[in-house]
Amino acid sequence: QVQLVESGGGLVQPGGSLRLSCAASGFTFSEYGMKWYRQAPGKGRELVAYISSLGDFINYADSVQGRFTISRRNGKNTLYLQMTSLKSEDTAVYFCHVRFFERDYWGPGTQVTVSP
Repeated sequence: QVQLVESGGGLVQPGGSLRLSCAASGFTFSEYGMKWYRQAPGKGRELVAYISSLGDFINYADSVQGRFTISRRNGKNTLYLQMTSLKSEDTAVYFCHVRFFERDYWGPGTQVTVSP
């Protein structure tokens, strides 16, 4: 059974940093590309970043390029999102995602709030 559990969210001031984690289980983590999405209040879910199974291909949404870093530790079945220079518009619930056997799986999400 695929499970994804995000952690690391919280309240941070503009310009601050947070590191999100996503613990994965129920599938061979090292064989799948992973994504971070976010959903702000009243908006649709937005793709933030993607990392390939071995971490050799990465891309980011324009809105976070240069500020966020996606990474993974396959030996720990864990996905990360390092967020720096946070802005109020980064406020959202952040989700990790995997597509496994043509089905999309999401964690419950972790809230990130950027406010003075």
